[in-house]
Amino acid sequence: MILDRFRFWILTLLVTISGMSQGMLMPLLAIILEQAGISSSINGLHATGLYIGVLLASPFMEKPMHKYGFKPIIVIGGLVVIVSLAIFPIWESLWFWFILRVTIGIGDNMLHFGTQTWITTTADKNSRGRSISIYGMSFGLGFAIGPLLTRLIEFHESLPFIVSAALSTLVWLLMLFVRNKWPKNTVDTISTTKDSSMRRFIQTTKIAWIALLPPLAYGFLEATLHATFPIYGLRIGHNVDVLSLIIPCFAAGSLVSQLPLGILSDKYGRRHILLVIISLGLCCFFAAALLETSSVSLFILFSLAGVFVGSLYSLGISYMTDLLPTALLPAGNLLCSIAFSVGSLGGPYLGGLFIELFPGVSFFYVIAFVLAIIVALMLFKGDKNAEMLPL
Repeated sequence: MILDRFRFWILTLLVTISGMSQGMLMPLLAIILEQAGISSSINGLHATGLYIGVLLASPFMEKPMHKYGFKPIIVIGGLVVIVSLAIFPIWESLWFWFILRVTIGIGDNMLHFGTQTWITTTADKNSRGRSISIYGMSFGLGFAIGPLLTRLIEFHESLPFIVSAALSTLVWLLMLFVRNKWPKNTVDTISTTKDSSMRRFIQTTKIAWIALLPPLAYGFLEATLHATFPIYGLRIGHNVDVLSLIIPCFAAGSLVSQLPLGILSDKYGRRHILLVIISLGLCCFFAAALLETSSVSLFILFSLAGVFVGSLYSLGISYMTDLLPTALLPAGNLLCSIAFSVGSLGGPYLGGLFIELFPGVSFFYVIAFVLAIIVALMLFKGDKNAEMLPL
């Protein structure tokens, strides 16, 4: 079709806009609900709606993709997100907004699963890290822009939702001019028995469970920093304008390092790079706990943390793709999304609960603790890949 030659860039542009919507939505709703007097634990629990939607949709994604191809999954998912964003301003209600968050989670999962699997199954083995890093960098760019849209609330509370929906629509329209394709080797190598999906998930987990840890950690980081930090930041004396500039520093930092880290991981191995950057990220958040009252320090440390651990999701996908046979890549991409969602679900609620139970202790210690556990598990795993199981 007309735009087939630009397929990769259209997919990455879709991911950019999706990241922008997510990056806007979490801090925007956290601030609105905090100013409305909603408790931090309820605020954090409310933020999990997006990831509940991702988890609800995950078991139903693989078979439709094999049957209908990548494009319908992406197009429908994008449309669900656009409509949900557009109707946010209709009714300001805690439960209504929670339902919309769940719906956006379902749409985002469809969009990301489609684009992510399309890119990973067509990426060249020797430059896989580079290609997937561009994908991750696109999401990071959107996520860095997203929180800046929260400032539009000063003009009208509905404006951030309307602008985000309009931009999403413009990019979504490009996808209509791309030719549909199907996952490779699925007809011959994927069984159609009822238990085949569960069996593939079990096999994928046995082979590549270590590669699911970085997406889980990134989900925890992303959701905690965007949904919990605004609440915590307001309570320790930072104002909304400062927070709207500090939060994007994490995603902005990831833009600097996504591509170089992807190239380095192609050269030196995914596990070695992951161990180094997670350890450095841990140090950044430990320092943030000690310097949290200084806006300048948080600008610097959020940026450095983004440089080090802002690429965890894309590097995790690359690691997973290295470990799995082609026939298991759709299942592997789904499990990465699920791991990301599990981390995202736990982050806002645990962070909000921690703020309530330990008001005198920095919540940055929670992030440092989670990263320390990931490092320990990766060291325990060693450098031997799991033996591939026959399909």
